Amino acid sequence: MAYISRFLMLIVIPLLISLSPFCSSNPIQDTFHQCLSTNTNSLTQLPNIFFTPKNTSFTPLLNSTAQNLRCIASYAAKPEVILTPLHENHIQTAVICAKKLGIQLRVRSGGHDYEGSSYTSVMDPPYVVLDLAKLRGIDVDIEDGSVWVEAGATVGELYYRVAEKSKVHGVPSGLCTSLGVGGHIVGGAYGSMMRKYGLGADNALDAKIIDANGNILDRKAMGEDVFWALRGGGGGSFGIILSWKLKLVTVPETVTVFNVGRTLEQGATKILYKWQQVADKLDDDLFIRVIISTGNIPNTTQRTVSTTYNALFLGDVGRLQGIMKESFPELGLKKEDCFQMSWLESVLFIAGYPRTVPTSVLLAGKPAFLNYFKAKSDFVKDPIPEAGLEGIWERFLQEDSPLMIWNPYGGMMGRISESSIPFPHRNVIFKIQYLSTWMNPEKEVMNKHVDWIRKLYNYMAQYVTMFPRQAYVNYRDFDLGMNDKNGDDTSFVKASYWGTKYFKDNFNRLVKIKTEFDPDNFFKHEQSIPVLPLKSRKGQNVLKRFKHKKGKKVIHH
Repeated sequence: MAYISRFLMLIVIPLLISLSPFCSSNPIQDTFHQCLSTNTNSLTQLPNIFFTPKNTSFTPLLNSTAQNLRCIASYAAKPEVILTPLHENHIQTAVICAKKLGIQLRVRSGGHDYEGSSYTSVMDPPYVVLDLAKLRGIDVDIEDGSVWVEAGATVGELYYRVAEKSKVHGVPSGLCTSLGVGGHIVGGAYGSMMRKYGLGADNALDAKIIDANGNILDRKAMGEDVFWALRGGGGGSFGIILSWKLKLVTVPETVTVFNVGRTLEQGATKILYKWQQVADKLDDDLFIRVIISTGNIPNTTQRTVSTTYNALFLGDVGRLQGIMKESFPELGLKKEDCFQMSWLESVLFIAGYPRTVPTSVLLAGKPAFLNYFKAKSDFVKDPIPEAGLEGIWERFLQEDSPLMIWNPYGGMMGRISESSIPFPHRNVIFKIQYLSTWMNPEKEVMNKHVDWIRKLYNYMAQYVTMFPRQAYVNYRDFDLGMNDKNGDDTSFVKASYWGTKYFKDNFNRLVKIKTEFDPDNFFKHEQSIPVLPLKSRKGQNVLKRFKHKKGKKVIHH
């Protein structure tokens, strides 16, 4: 008995002392902490993973991986608690407690999400953030041709660890190296090898998730429907991603890259018009995206529009020059424009790092570029005419720091069915990402720039996909619509407004899977997949009629 008493004094009293700064301060924080303390087997670790606004490290932790400063501004909502789990059982306990107490969970693996729905909220209910940044293990298996990567690891870390094991293997995943892998793959995950190998989600072999009951499930346990939904169906709807098993692909020991810039004065409009005609038809080994921005004409104060052709070629410079001369001579690519390097070095080049930066920077795991921004997206099936491009330039020159990135499709992307995974954007020429960036934290400044990008988006309606006007779920855009602000279940009809833009007809199947897998709609946020009203007889009848039909629209009565 004396031994037990001493043991309790050694364990419990220090724990209580460490908790004293936030005890009895906030009912949600207190009850959540009490539940965690009761249910976890790692009591002594709790003070090091449980943070409230009273902790001095709370704000630095909240801001640590947030790429969009708009989402951590003073006017943005903040969580009641940030939990930084060290083990899977910490997450299981958090899910069980949050469900028991009726607290919303937001799960952050990287922080790149454009509207910050993994760490802020525009809904009414209080919420807790699970930050998975400490779960970043990577296990590369060259013989098996695969890699297991935990959700909190970054894309850059993943690339680096694969290249450590093999110079001729890579992963077809994102362009931004500080993306958290967990949330990246659930949106689709495109990158510079998408035309050769498809998306990251196309190359996902398995996953481990925690469901709304706190169970850990792999592909076999969750079933093929749920595994389908995870690969491009957006984050925060079905469960918490613990890790992904991804397929390794072969890459040459030496690849070729280039950046070629052309301004309006150098014929940028005609060159870009031609790019639209060939971008999706080029050799599968060649990825040429276009980065469009503004700047001054050299030696003047007059502004102009600049287009930069940022490319990766999975081959040598000689073969690249032959392809370019035949397919896209208008760009005028010269041998001196091209650089040969390893695939890992090309990751840094495409991401915009100077060539002097060592590849070890990929292990830093932090965003290199931080600003306030608003983003939107579109997909294009037919080339935008030169007159349409000139309308874009007119609007660009009215904004301080506008940016567009045009990513080419075709190749493997066009050979995969729209229903293969929830990501449906296959039969298009290219995708547009719109960005307006600024550095002033004032809300009035934000409103000015957001208003500009909305007007540009309205102008572009005549040139992009329609019925639906498609959008990329990993560029979340709350302008497209949101679930009910009070946190109650949202109607299928209301959610379809944004759901069909992200997923087209795949939205129907996602709703059906969500309803069956998470019927209580525990995992929810501003644009999470809704559930059908199963609790009524009418709702059950709806579900029976709610069958996924490949290539056909489902009619709801």
